[in-house]
Amino acid sequence: MTMQKPRPASPEAVNDNRPLIIKIGKRLRGTMNRISTDQSQIPTEPILTTDAFSWTDSLTEKWQTIAEEAASILRHRDAVPPLREISPDHARIAGDGNWRSFFLIGYGYEVAENCARAPVTAELVRKIPDLNSAFFSILEPGATIPRHRGVTRGLVTCHLGLIIPDTPERCTMQVEDTDLFWEEGKWLVFDDSYYHEVHNNTDQRRVILLVQVKRPMRLFGRLANDLALWGIRRSPFVQDARRNLGMWEEAYQQAEQNELA
Repeated sequence: MTMQKPRPASPEAVNDNRPLIIKIGKRLRGTMNRISTDQSQIPTEPILTTDAFSWTDSLTEKWQTIAEEAASILRHRDAVPPLREISPDHARIAGDGNWRSFFLIGYGYEVAENCARAPVTAELVRKIPDLNSAFFSILEPGATIPRHRGVTRGLVTCHLGLIIPDTPERCTMQVEDTDLFWEEGKWLVFDDSYYHEVHNNTDQRRVILLVQVKRPMRLFGRLANDLALWGIRRSPFVQDARRNLGMWEEAYQQAEQNELA
């Protein structure tokens, strides 16, 4: 049986009509990043440690179970959407379709069907303080994510290695001028508002659990960050992605039914 994939609007068509809020957000990014830097209660270097995030320990303890749930989801790999087809705003950096994302929670919105497919992982990430997003990030052999930077310094990005190529030093992430690579059961923590890029120069797939949390900040910084995230959450940057995820849910359900047929 042929699986019918959803057809979201083309990135070009969507980007031509991005509303004013996104343009304003881009202009305010520098100001918001300066506030986050000034108000931060943790270091503001590109590469961070897990010291400020005690919740990482509980996920590290269960990393093998989390990896098993990710592997189960990959049975229907073609029904896991490429990031470019979820988020038109990521089209430039996810253009080759080899970066796929299986969302559990995105900007506070829970994807109930996906959480049911990875129940242990979902229960663990629900307990993370100040969680913004959590998803399985899947990078195919030979994939490249070009140099870019994230939306805001008000978020910290944490990667838990799950399924890593046999030669991990050939599957790398460069954050500013530092080269990093993933290891199974270990965390990489960084500030994605700095420029970074990824290269999987292997013939194997890389799978991580990507978690984004709010940066620990003093009161003014927290208030400013919460206001900025409130706007992002309600903007087409997030709402378009939610709509496209709903379309891909039909594809995943169909793949599950085909497996049972």
